[in-house]
Amino acid sequence: MLKGLDPLLSPELLATLRAMGHGDEIAIVDGNYPGVEHARRLIRLDGHHLIPVLNAVLSVLPIDHFVPEAIFRSTVKAERDKLDPVHEEMIDCCARHEPHRQVVPLVGQDFYGRVRAAHALIQTSEPRLYANIILRKGVIYPKEAGAQAEVDPFVY
Repeated sequence: MLKGLDPLLSPELLATLRAMGHGDEIAIVDGNYPGVEHARRLIRLDGHHLIPVLNAVLSVLPIDHFVPEAIFRSTVKAERDKLDPVHEEMIDCCARHEPHRQVVPLVGQDFYGRVRAAHALIQTSEPRLYANIILRKGVIYPKEAGAQAEVDPFVY
């Protein structure tokens, strides 16, 4: 256990998040997702639901602000704009951590393809269907560049 860190952030997950570079993506998926088939690196968080895991990851992972879209969710079949309750919860969780970022729906194979290319995949025991999300890692600016970085996101 460590101070200030959500206990859902296991040693393996923390090491993976730390090893990711700017622009790398990580998927957090439900218990029905074909994780073994799609993951380059699979991290299992059995016994945990998606929203607490998403909240824990977002508590330490900066989201990419260099691209217009950096958070993606799966859709209910091919219904791009349909929101199940779990999607609404994902959007609310992301808004608490990243209020200026939108959660973009990706249909079927577009979502699967992005997961296959992701740096890692976290498999939860979430029982609800289509409870899958992808996060693109951003950067943490040095303190001396902080004020300028808010004006110009391309200054490190």
